[in-house]
Amino acid sequence: MTAKGTFDTADWNAKPPYEDRDGVTLGLVTMSKTFHGDLTGTSVVTLLVASTPVEDSRSYVALERIEGTLHGRSGSFVVQHNAVSDQGEQSLRISVVPDSATGELRGLRGEMGIVIGPDGEHSYTFDYALSSHRR
Repeated sequence: MTAKGTFDTADWNAKPPYEDRDGVTLGLVTMSKTFHGDLTGTSVVTLLVASTPVEDSRSYVALERIEGTLHGRSGSFVVQHNAVSDQGEQSLRISVVPDSATGELRGLRGEMGIVIGPDGEHSYTFDYALSSHRR
């Protein structure tokens, strides 16, 4: 199945870098999201961010717990982000952590894509499957 909608971000909280050497910094950021559309709910995201002296080269990894309703089923699940910008060429993979789903979302597997529009609006496409045969 595919879920689509938008989301808002808030509470961007960047701690001072825990390592800053030769222009490369490692830092920790937390933020929250509110989802609208086929997925409604909220999340808290914890990001580890690496920045380099080249403005368009950086990366982040993150864990995000999403709580809400997906196509009428309620529960929560965790997704893992892996994002890289290599001199502006970007890749992003957001995957459901296996067996992290609770409630009516147990057995959830899937991948989420994010698009940031020209005016800064955020949208998602979430391709997923729910298996009732999973524990």
